[in-house]
Amino acid sequence: MGRKNWIFVGSKDGAEWNATIVSLIASCALHGIEPWAYLRDVLILLPTWPPERIIELAPKSWKQTLENADARQRFAASPWPRAPAAAPS
Repeated sequence: MGRKNWIFVGSKDGAEWNATIVSLIASCALHGIEPWAYLRDVLILLPTWPPERIIELAPKSWKQTLENADARQRFAASPWPRAPAAAPS
């Protein structure tokens, strides 16, 4: 199914971005994270996040990052509200 859909990405750069996003969403699923809430939260944090700590934003480290006081402060200072937490399954 995917192979036929990938012809519509438009360019090599588009294909690379598509692969990155699909990989992030798949990694979220592997770690039990709701992907759309994760992506929204990461996009809120990313502009002010220190580049040397970028690995903390990966799905593998995400649950621990959310417990971090620094991340909570950055969310509180953001003009955009966080996505509502999904009910545990």
